[in-house]
Parts: sequence; structure tokens; C-alpha cells
Amino acid sequence: MSVKIRLQRHGKKGKPFYWIVAADARSKRDGKFLEKIGTYNPTANPAIIDLNVDAAVQWLHNGAQPTDTAKAILSYKGALLKHHLDGGVRKGALTQDQADAKFTAWLDEKAGTVTAKKDGLSKAKEDAKAKAFKLEQEANEKRVKAAAEAAQPAVEEVTEEVEATTEETPAVEENNEETQA
Repeated sequence: MSVKIRLQRHGKKGKPFYWIVAADARSKRDGKFLEKIGTYNPTANPAIIDLNVDAAVQWLHNGAQPTDTAKAILSYKGALLKHHLDGGVRKGALTQDQADAKFTAWLDEKAGTVTAKKDGLSKAKEDAKAKAFKLEQEANEKRVKAAAEAAQPAVEEVTEEVEATTEETPAVEENNEETQA
């Protein structure tokens, strides 16, 4: 029986969520599996991956072949590196302590890059928010200025009309006096 480490799709339409499973190569994509190794949520930025590294390494030792996407995930989380280091320990090139030290150093470096990416994303989000706020303030100032300019000529027109009607009114009264005499 050939075993594959692959993704099993779950989640709603347009919102995928995957289980990382070890399954018989002959079973369907979402069919029965031997063991659930982890989960993968690609909709988050950065993607959320929860992987049991030790279980994945054990399946790799037993000869399980990962699919392309699963291989990328295993590489990202360090399961392939740990499998490689365990091979070096079995051959006698490294001691278990050296392999563990290399693996923890790699995990620390990887954690640093992930936090840097998260910080960069949050900073970019804050910058975009600040820029949108600034643009909205400028648009509001333009609207207020345009409203003030639109109101000012209307006030001038009203005052001109009032002045014109007051000038015409005495003339009408004079005409009325002339007609009465």
C-alpha cells in the first residue's frame, strides 16, 4: 500500500480549509485517511498552518510521499529538514544533539521571518488606513469650502434682490401718490 501525505479539502465554497492527512494513494481526495497530521488555512495572510511535525516526520520515515503542495507546507514548517537531519543521525554524520540544535536554530530563524512579515503587513495596513484618513480629510475640507462658496453668492444675490426691491418700492409709492392727486 502506497501512502501519500496530501491535503483534504473542507470549508465552504470560496473559503477553503484543508486538513493535512496521510492517506492511501488509492482513496479519494476527501475520502478516508490513515491519520490527520495538521490543518492549513490559506485564506489568512500569512496562511495559518498547524502541523504535528513529529507525526509528519514519522510518516516520511515510513515512506509516505507528499504531494507538491503538501511538500511545500512540510518544508515551510521544517518537517522535511527534520527528516533530513534524522537521516544524518542514522548514518552517523551527526549526533542527535547536533541535529536538535540545528533544527531549533532553524525554527528560531523561521519564527523571526514570520513575525517580520506579520509586522510588515500590519504596518502596511496602518499606513493604508492613515492615507485613506488623510484623503478623506482633504475631501471634507474641499466639500466645506465648496459649500461656503456656494452659500456666499446666494447670500449676495439675496442681498442684491432685497436692495433692488427696496429701491423699487419707493418708486411704486411715488407713482401711487401721483395717481391719487
